[in-house]
Amino acid sequence: MADEQLKIKVRGDDGYRTFSIRLKERTFQGIEEIATRTGHSRNELIGLMLDYALPRIKIESDEM
Repeated sequence: MADEQLKIKVRGDDGYRTFSIRLKERTFQGIEEIATRTGHSRNELIGLMLDYALPRIKIESDEM
């Protein structure tokens, strides 16, 4: 067993980025309530919400 090695892989990019956001208190409380009721983390829920919303957003122009 003396020749066994502990191999540790170098961490690479996992495809995620970290940044901070400001939320209204009621929005935060709504996410917190869902997290408490479902057992999911706030981070996971926000990611799910954004994944759901992004393809459904329509940008409206002020130009007529």
